[in-house]
Amino acid sequence: MTMTAEPVAGEAEHAPSTAVREKGRLRSALGWVAIAALVVVFALFIGSITISAPDSRGALDPESADESGALALAELLRDQEVDITIARTRSEAAAALDADGTLVMADPFALSDQAVEDLVAPADRTVILSSASRLLRIFELGENAPATSDADVTARCDLPELAQVGAVRPDRFFTPADGVTGCYTDSAGAAALLVDDSGDRRVALIEGSALFGNEHLAENGNAALGLALLGQSEHVVWYVPSFEDSDIEAQSVDTLAALTPQWVTPAILLLLLAGIVAGIARGQRFGPLVAETLPVTVRASETMHGRARLTAKAADAAHAARALRDGSLRRLAARLGLTARSTPSEIADAASDRLRIPRGSLHQLLAGELPSNDSELIDTARRLAELETAVSTAVHVERNTP
Repeated sequence: MTMTAEPVAGEAEHAPSTAVREKGRLRSALGWVAIAALVVVFALFIGSITISAPDSRGALDPESADESGALALAELLRDQEVDITIARTRSEAAAALDADGTLVMADPFALSDQAVEDLVAPADRTVILSSASRLLRIFELGENAPATSDADVTARCDLPELAQVGAVRPDRFFTPADGVTGCYTDSAGAAALLVDDSGDRRVALIEGSALFGNEHLAENGNAALGLALLGQSEHVVWYVPSFEDSDIEAQSVDTLAALTPQWVTPAILLLLLAGIVAGIARGQRFGPLVAETLPVTVRASETMHGRARLTAKAADAAHAARALRDGSLRRLAARLGLTARSTPSEIADAASDRLRIPRGSLHQLLAGELPSNDSELIDTARRLAELETAVSTAVHVERNTP
């Protein structure tokens, strides 16, 4: 087999030099570096426009305009001439509280139990907008209770400030402790609002996320309930908890490096170095490319022997017999004057007529079952060769007989 490319005169004399190849290699490397730089720049650009820092203001923050913030409720209180002091530390809250002030806060997650009690102690009225079990335990208000329905509920208690408040739809209910007033109760007696007036101060607790957030404040009687709870005094100190104001000492956490043996890190570094060296060694090319003169001649027998070795290695006698039979059918059809689309039965009939032998044996040979082992394959190959020889002889005799 010969490739169609024509040889180029003087190719050896005009082969590219090593210096030219080095320049081409350098240009290729610079191109890949430029592509990598563009990819990095593009990734940084996409990251800068899609990734934004999370909002530092939490839920029910009176200065937050997010859906979970409480800016709308704070503005309603200011419209009612209620003075609001936003305290983000315990010291600010203690300094702002007066004898008639109201302390408002969400869950003080960053404070210890003692710090929460100290924070609430100087306040005459405290409104907690959280359903945390820890707060229920600290102030002995009751415990969490499952809600029996999601229908609207009304106050159903004797607190005068709630007389004009409409129905609301809270998402958390509680079982009041002894001496604690429960308002907005469901059919099972669980209350959404707990009020404790047993001491010299009032502590009220309600889950405010689904009632007083900016997203839900305009629903049902949520706004009226917020004004009734927080607007009973002329001054409100709104404490916003944060980790910066925490009194809980951070516990040391063992890192992965501290938990692993000392030899693990050097071993990992050594493996990484070995991988890099192996990649460089395997990726190196041993010298410049060699230019080969065209055309290149490949013997057709090499392909035949290669396919034969593959078939023999696969030990697939049926596949080899099918290939032999297909070749014999093409050659027999040509010698018998049939078309290339002739079926094996038509070729067998024509051959039997020409050789004057029974058709059954030829049909079995050319269209029957394929052999399943090597001995049957050898017998099939021999019979196909004998049939081709006999047909060639008969056709030759007919053509040369006057």
